Amino acid sequence: MTDARVAVTVDLVVLTVREQRLSALVWWRDRSPYAESWSLPGGFIQLDEDLPVAAQRLMAERAGLTDVRIHLEQLATYGYPDRDPRQRVVSVAYLGLAPDLPASTRAQVMWRPVDGLTVKGRIAFDHRRILLDGIERARAKLEYSPLAAAFCPPEFTVAELRRVYEIVWGTPLDPRNFHRKVTGARGFLVPTGTTTTRDGGRPARLYRRGDAESLHPPMMRPTW
Repeated sequence: MTDARVAVTVDLVVLTVREQRLSALVWWRDRSPYAESWSLPGGFIQLDEDLPVAAQRLMAERAGLTDVRIHLEQLATYGYPDRDPRQRVVSVAYLGLAPDLPASTRAQVMWRPVDGLTVKGRIAFDHRRILLDGIERARAKLEYSPLAAAFCPPEFTVAELRRVYEIVWGTPLDPRNFHRKVTGARGFLVPTGTTTTRDGGRPARLYRRGDAESLHPPMMRPTW
């Protein structure tokens, strides 16, 4: 009988919008395996630790993000046998989303645009696949949930919300049609009663996220 030893890790797909681009937090590896390549921040869970607790701990210890407001949810589990050359490792990935997150406190961790990470460059382990899954989860959730507001400050304009959709989906949207859809989705946006001129031009109404857990009707991605 074989003594099978399996390690469990948590890997973090942390996405934000920085400089008008969808960006992911990645770790530059300077040792083997996969030296001189990017990887997702993460680490092994502790024996007395639940998975969500481990994700929160690693967000601070490995991602270098502390005291930030962030949406965090479990993404998927990855466990095919040869995904880590060191030993048998099962990874539980978490997806984190938040607006304009700050630079990491860790020198090896930095923000990189996802379009550069997903199509080129050396990515350790199966982290390119995990990153792609996280991006697709974020894009899909924007259709049926109010998650796009997680990329916005607490109070935001419809134009700022539209830019989030355009950046995450990677396609331009008609401003008038978008305004009609988001203001017509029940419980999505709540007017604050105030305006701002930070977008330039005429004062724009400010909104905050409502209490809706899903969007009715949904915000469907363009098919062209």
